[in-house]
Amino acid sequence: MGLQSKMAWQPEENGLQQILQLLKESQSPDNATQRNVQQKLEELNKYPDFNNYLIFVLTKLKTEDDPTRSLSGLILKNNVRAHFEKFPSEVTTFIKQECLNNIGDPSPLIRATIGILVTTIVAKGELRNWQELLPSLCNSLDSDDYNVCEGAFGALQKICEDNAEDLDNDSTRPLNILIPKFLQFFKHNSPKIRSHAIACVNQFIISRTQALMVHIDSFIENLFFLAADEDTDVRKNVCRALVMLVEVRMDRLIPQINNIVEYMMCRTQDDDDSVALEACEFWLSLAEQPICKEVLGSHIDRLIPVLVKGMKYSEIDIILLKGDVEEDDMVPDKESDIKPRFHKSKSHTQKHTDGDADGELSDDGYDDDDSLSDWNLRKCSAAALDVLANVFRDDILPVLLPILKETLFHNSWEIKESGILVLGAIAEGCMTGMIPHLPELIPYLISCLGDKKALVRSITCWTLSRYAHWVVGQPHEQYLKPLMEELLKRVLDANKRVQEAACSAFATLEEEACTELVPYLGFILETLVFAFNKYQHKNLLILYDAIGTLADSVGHHLNKPEYVNMLMPPLIEKWNVLKDEDKDLFPLLECLSSVATALQSGFLPYCEPVYRRCVSLVEQTLNQNFANQTQPDQVDPPDKDFMIVALDLLSGLAEGLEHHIDSLVANSNILKLLYQCMQDPMPEVRQSSFALLGDLTKACFQHVRPCIGEFMPILAANLNPEFISVCNNATWSIGEISVKMGNDMQPYITMVISPLVDIINRPNTPKTLLENTAITIGRLGLVCPPEVAPMLQQFIRQWCSSLRNIRDNEEKDSAFRGVCQMINVNPGGVIQDFIFFCDAVASWSQPKADLKEMFYKILHGFKNQVGEENWTKFSDQFPQPLRERLAVQYGV
Repeated sequence: MGLQSKMAWQPEENGLQQILQLLKESQSPDNATQRNVQQKLEELNKYPDFNNYLIFVLTKLKTEDDPTRSLSGLILKNNVRAHFEKFPSEVTTFIKQECLNNIGDPSPLIRATIGILVTTIVAKGELRNWQELLPSLCNSLDSDDYNVCEGAFGALQKICEDNAEDLDNDSTRPLNILIPKFLQFFKHNSPKIRSHAIACVNQFIISRTQALMVHIDSFIENLFFLAADEDTDVRKNVCRALVMLVEVRMDRLIPQINNIVEYMMCRTQDDDDSVALEACEFWLSLAEQPICKEVLGSHIDRLIPVLVKGMKYSEIDIILLKGDVEEDDMVPDKESDIKPRFHKSKSHTQKHTDGDADGELSDDGYDDDDSLSDWNLRKCSAAALDVLANVFRDDILPVLLPILKETLFHNSWEIKESGILVLGAIAEGCMTGMIPHLPELIPYLISCLGDKKALVRSITCWTLSRYAHWVVGQPHEQYLKPLMEELLKRVLDANKRVQEAACSAFATLEEEACTELVPYLGFILETLVFAFNKYQHKNLLILYDAIGTLADSVGHHLNKPEYVNMLMPPLIEKWNVLKDEDKDLFPLLECLSSVATALQSGFLPYCEPVYRRCVSLVEQTLNQNFANQTQPDQVDPPDKDFMIVALDLLSGLAEGLEHHIDSLVANSNILKLLYQCMQDPMPEVRQSSFALLGDLTKACFQHVRPCIGEFMPILAANLNPEFISVCNNATWSIGEISVKMGNDMQPYITMVISPLVDIINRPNTPKTLLENTAITIGRLGLVCPPEVAPMLQQFIRQWCSSLRNIRDNEEKDSAFRGVCQMINVNPGGVIQDFIFFCDAVASWSQPKADLKEMFYKILHGFKNQVGEENWTKFSDQFPQPLRERLAVQYGV
């Protein structure tokens, strides 16, 4: 293929035939042919004008069929994405020119392909180097030829979707021209064009783009004009716009809000499900607005039945969910059904349990039907009812109770099933008002767990889990025991969807019941272990979670030989079968981490191979990472989740086995690896590294001790509250290290104390981080009072406020001893905030005798120094309970 540059470029016949042959072959379903095609494409990419041939087939070769031409364009798009920078400039120019000249191709498929190609070039930063693009597309909008107008609009819509931010920041301010232009087309006679126009403008709502905000009223007016549009896509885009405007410009919607609510109620029942879904999002958006209750108050009685109606499975849903297949537990899962899971790294809180300081997203159960496209009208309606129940609370029960009575006991299983979903959706918002009805409803729901329809059994599992908190608070014989027995039967159901729902519901029940489950442990373990041999791939992953949650909930009660002998063999068997690169290791490692922490010494017989493999997983990940950084072309980057999960399991081992882990650490290079992990650019890796460092410090400090000089600067550098959980674990770790180091901590005080004092004084610091920071400051003061005490005045008030609410424990004890030591060194530092100190002292229910003695001396020392009369004036400011408590406990 030679490049003939002087005249207009023309393909050589031979080269063209080669490429057409290739395009035909690439449409073959055969894998070997596909691989062959990939290889040839790589070779052809070495020719500079290969991309000219591709654009030629797309735009000029009208003798070929549309799919072949389109495919040529898509291969070109991939080349642009991969190596546009290397295209010769004449090739780039040719491609751009061809795109613009053929934007109005008569074939919709070819127009769409050209649009994709254009937006891919723009995404490469070529808006600057393609000055004529936007003016040319803008002119094409005014063409009398429908194809030209539609092609240009299609391309503009893709550009707006992919590059909204660049368009807004572009120095030539293209949006000042484009947005008014788009608005003109809202009334165009072609529905496709109207739809493109709204879709383009919609890209700029959420970012509150200035060019749109100046035309906001005319935009809203045009939307109202389109409210009754016949076209589905137009209605969908109108709904989408209104949903976003609720978030961004509620002030502009208020004058028309009653009409909008009526319109959206009507659209939520649209014959077209995709329109109904877009409209239903409106209620979710509105519920987040403070004005929601006021706006919806007069409509809610009519809205609730609309939402309930949307919660029924449609016929298509039931077909897609194989709702008529009752037993499928022998059918293996398709790999494509298994969603990637996200590992939640370990986070140290006060009680040193797992639970992320960043707040957890509860799985509200509206996202469980994986085989459906993930989000649908049913889930959206249920989520909307849930959020509105949280806004209106029990005020909606007069509307809901009659609906529940009618649906829950209905003969048709689809209606009964939707009633059970309604009951679950309102559990959070209407709990208070539902309590009187629960003694009747819970036994009925437990009986529904035996329904003959699998979809009824599965939704019932979820709804019961939403009332687990109430169930656990009642006498066990009445509800908890029958619920547990029936749920465990469902864990072994013949239907996979029911197994999954039952396992998840059981995990929720475990979290609520905690040690209340101890009497039933044998029965529970028997079921869960039996499920190991019964489950297909996907549910096995959920079973690990149920077992891990059980271990977290009952703790050391799990450490009985008969329980250990039931539970460990199947877990270890899976552990031995899985290869190091198998992602199923994640949930298994998480599960083992909880089990090891719970079993403590009971895990000893299993710990060595588990420990070794974790260290090896960390090492393999680090090695692959190093190889990838040195030779990115040859080696893929590693999946760091393997390392994160392994570090967390090592933490679980250290926490459970304590000093028993000593010899394992002594015979491995874990501290060397930890030194690298602590410096990883990925925050989750650092978060888990600092958790492990703290646990190793508690379990076998003699091995950590020699590395402290290298570790402390890294810890200090991570006291950055931008990454809450990393900062939290680094802080906790420093506190544990200082307790072990004692006075030897002195050289490191300056590097850590200032950032810690900054954190404790920052507004909006999460509670867990505040508590950990206060404890660590107290512990530093305990081991090096002269170094920390001079700063007392900078932190004492916040320090006292953040620790007054936590229960008596070892960490609180060491921190308060530290503060007493510092007050003895620098009593002036506490004078101004002494009332806060008094309050913090009073928060102890039973301090150890010697700590109580320290409090006594400080309180009386202060009282003697200011004299009786001043002390009385001072203590008169105290709230009465505080005054009484100090008088009784400390005689002041």
